[in-house]
Amino acid sequence: MPAGGRPTVRSRRLGAALRQYRQAAKLDQPQAAEVIASSQARISRVESGHATPRVIEVRLLLDAYGVTDSEVRAKLEDLAKNSKNRGWWLEHAEHLRADYVDHIALEDDATFIREWQPIMAPGLLQTPAYAEAVIAASPHYIEPERAAQLVKVRMGRQAKIEEGGASYTAILWEAVLTQPLVSLEIHREQLSAILEVGNRKNVTVQVLPVSAGVLAGYSCAFYSFSFDDEPTVEAVAMDNLRGTSVLEGAEDLAAYANAFDLLRSSALTPDASAKLIRGILRSLKEDTS
Repeated sequence: MPAGGRPTVRSRRLGAALRQYRQAAKLDQPQAAEVIASSQARISRVESGHATPRVIEVRLLLDAYGVTDSEVRAKLEDLAKNSKNRGWWLEHAEHLRADYVDHIALEDDATFIREWQPIMAPGLLQTPAYAEAVIAASPHYIEPERAAQLVKVRMGRQAKIEEGGASYTAILWEAVLTQPLVSLEIHREQLSAILEVGNRKNVTVQVLPVSAGVLAGYSCAFYSFSFDDEPTVEAVAMDNLRGTSVLEGAEDLAAYANAFDLLRSSALTPDASAKLIRGILRSLKEDTS
């Protein structure tokens, strides 16, 4: 069973893929169970992510389903091997919601990460001071010890980008830059950090101008993740007042992929975005001089 007695994002991804290939092969669950000398109940639990198959079982099922693509097979075998592995973030598990753990696991596995932020600086770009300020401003009381751990986790998430482990694209609404949610000193530091990280080869930062109008209000902040060499959206996460929601349905993924493409095409180019940020920084310095 996945760690903690609940499906992990890795076990759910593996199960969903096996279900998809079984259905494409026109086999039912009892027939799949015969392949691995098990029960229909176990196949059901595997496909729902509540049980993790052994690597040999994955190989047998893929043989039965006619899946011969070596990259697909390697990917699913890897998910079977690693679905129970403890990620670095679980050192802080007592301070993290289960849905936030899912979000971090998606980030950790992703090869492409895209983020739309209409309110605040993206977590993957936040400075420690900015992260501390926005966490402290949460509508829910957060004990100082837990807040400190949440800042550490947010900084830990950034290693994925710093090490070049994923291609990251962030689109920010212009108001994120011009309407500080924190002190001016922290805000200026944050804008400088966005400029610096935006220079990385694996990072793209674009600004959606206010002139884009109502487009900025079409969606709350969201993140999309891809796990292969191609940037096909395979999971979407959204923050809300009660936590994080992860979407994996085909129609949901298509809708958010289209939304991000629309936002990106309406945003300023990376160079123009950097120029705008530099201009805002200059004006903030002049206002406080």
